[in-house]
Amino acid sequence: FLVLQEDLQSVANAAPAAFTAAPGERGTIKAKANFNVSEDVAALRKAIEGIGTTEKTLIDILTHRSSSQKQAISKAYEETTNRILVNDLKGDTQGNFENLLVALARPPAVNDAKWLIKAMKGTGTDNSILIETLASRTNKQIKELSAAYAEETKKTLIQNLKTEVSGDFGKAILLLAEGTRDESTNVNADKAREDAKALYHAGEKKLGTDESKFIEILCKRSIPHLRQTILEYKNISGKTLQKSIEKEMSGNLEELLVDIVKCVMSTSAYFAEKVYKSMKGAGTDETTLTRVMVSRGEIDMLDIRAEFKKLYQNSLFKEISSDVSGNYGDCLNVICGGED
Repeated sequence: FLVLQEDLQSVANAAPAAFTAAPGERGTIKAKANFNVSEDVAALRKAIEGIGTTEKTLIDILTHRSSSQKQAISKAYEETTNRILVNDLKGDTQGNFENLLVALARPPAVNDAKWLIKAMKGTGTDNSILIETLASRTNKQIKELSAAYAEETKKTLIQNLKTEVSGDFGKAILLLAEGTRDESTNVNADKAREDAKALYHAGEKKLGTDESKFIEILCKRSIPHLRQTILEYKNISGKTLQKSIEKEMSGNLEELLVDIVKCVMSTSAYFAEKVYKSMKGAGTDETTLTRVMVSRGEIDMLDIRAEFKKLYQNSLFKEISSDVSGNYGDCLNVICGGED
């Protein structure tokens, strides 16, 4: 118990890296120092237009340029060739490798929007993608993905979500999709204690559960405040907040609130677990693996790698190498940033 207590305290004191790090600081995908857009366009054209595709060139350029540099490349590529880079990548590669390169070439907000569109397509909704995206993104990222979503679908994300989700889960998802989480960094321990008490009385302490209290606190409060609240909750209840949620809730709402708690504690540990689960057991969930590696490559892949090693006693690089192969595996290993 003491160890856990210290662990929680260190979590409460740590800066939530993924929520504060500027792109490029903790990522493996960084801006190229002597960036020359026309050189890159020429190299990509040669790789795509020649007989056979030079996959190594495609991997090299798309994993060693920042997002804004890649947008400059896409723009120049279109001006030079009258063709769209993403379409050429689709026409020239296939399968998981194609999906990976296309995602690397697109702006992060467009990727998020496309993944959400896919999650809501057809009958039924892939709630786990909605949960992962909306639980882990900052307000700014949610605003940007909402704009990209509206551009793609001509409808707002909120409008479409309203037709897909309902009940308490729907309320929580819609709150997150507004991208209005409190962003203040000042933590008032008394207020955190009040929230911890409110959560305790809304769940553990009463018969039945007041879900709305959990939703309000976990979907609106700032990340530093929630870290302190999680700490206070353990003091009051003797249980972790995650354990209480798992006991009190079920289904999609439970998954969402647990994922918010995990992201508050450590976004990089949350994604390390996602990556691990995508490769665990028979078969690989390449869709999840691609989504996580691309969406975090520029943000906190170095931290994800460190957490992965801590949690699973194996390097992410080795895990990827033993699980996937070919150009797809090679490209993922470059995003991983090599052996650690």
